[in-house]
Amino acid sequence: MALSYKARKRWALMILLVGMPLYVVVAVNVIDLFERPSILVELGVYVILGFLWALPFRFIFRGIGQPDPDAAADRDGC
Repeated sequence: MALSYKARKRWALMILLVGMPLYVVVAVNVIDLFERPSILVELGVYVILGFLWALPFRFIFRGIGQPDPDAAADRDGC
């Protein structure tokens, strides 16, 4: 079942406000479990992890910055 535009917008907000900070804390703690790598390796790991967190949520974030397509269809139909 596809999510409506409003539902995707709400989920995106929750992911960014709650999920992203939790993911950052987990990523930092996972890096701290190992011996501290050089700064370039650590930076590379954080860049890769920063990219990977968004992959599962692509369908939620896609089109969120655009105007609501359902509102335009409702306006044209009336």
